[in-house]
Amino acid sequence: MVHMSILKQYFRTMSTIRLALVQLAVSDDKLRNITRAINYIEHAKENQSNIVVLPECFNSSYGTSHFQKNAEEIPEGQTSIALSDAAKKNNIYVIGGTIPEREGDKLYNTCTIWAPDGKMIGKYRKMHLFDIDIKGKITFRESDSLSPGNSLLTFEMMGCKIGIGICYDIRFEEMARLYRNQGCKMLIYPAAFNMTTGPLHWSLLQRSRANDNQLYVACVSPARGSPPGYIAWGHTQLTNPWGEILHELDSTEDMIICDIDLKIVDEVRAQIPTFYQRRTDLYDTIWMK
Repeated sequence: MVHMSILKQYFRTMSTIRLALVQLAVSDDKLRNITRAINYIEHAKENQSNIVVLPECFNSSYGTSHFQKNAEEIPEGQTSIALSDAAKKNNIYVIGGTIPEREGDKLYNTCTIWAPDGKMIGKYRKMHLFDIDIKGKITFRESDSLSPGNSLLTFEMMGCKIGIGICYDIRFEEMARLYRNQGCKMLIYPAAFNMTTGPLHWSLLQRSRANDNQLYVACVSPARGSPPGYIAWGHTQLTNPWGEILHELDSTEDMIICDIDLKIVDEVRAQIPTFYQRRTDLYDTIWMK
């Protein structure tokens, strides 16, 4: 007869994913950035992680002046090959942050997903480009050099459906809701908020998306650099379906490793059933007036 404690441990393991979030210090040295990312993937596996996530623009400095010279084709480029090899060598899922992607005469800010066998199982191109102008603080226009993506991306691992967005995408609740409607239990955003919007909105937006859609949200930032150039806020964060912050880094290079209990998603959705009680009929009537 199987002991009850063994059964409990088995079912607890079946609903748990060990997640690693890497807040990488990014420099102008592309090869160094890739090498350090691979080292962190290895460290994540050494700590029994099932999946590891890299930050936005992890292989090169972030900025419109850097995208063209660092862009690669996917999956033939240097970074893709390195991520594929690392995923296979370490038998781990890798969410490859983002890199500048070149396709024909267009550039994209693109996230790649790699399975433990080293195969690319999807890529997501940033849909909402970061074009802002806050007087006296920050002006930035990704659309000066990048093109927007036009499709969502989900993938499944260990019983968990995960939706992918990139940075500015998190401001659009409709996108997160589409992922929730598709059955996602986690949203992951490689991101690089700045020193103006980071203190104001970084944590707020993550908690909002987690609470609105009753799922886990992870935003993975580069570590904070120094002037000149774009300076990331850092503060890589993991939020649970209650809207509670489970882990948050500061501004320096580091890694979060955390066990994600998928049963929490089901419990929150059962206890506060907002999804099943949406008054779609009433909303349609209001909007038709």
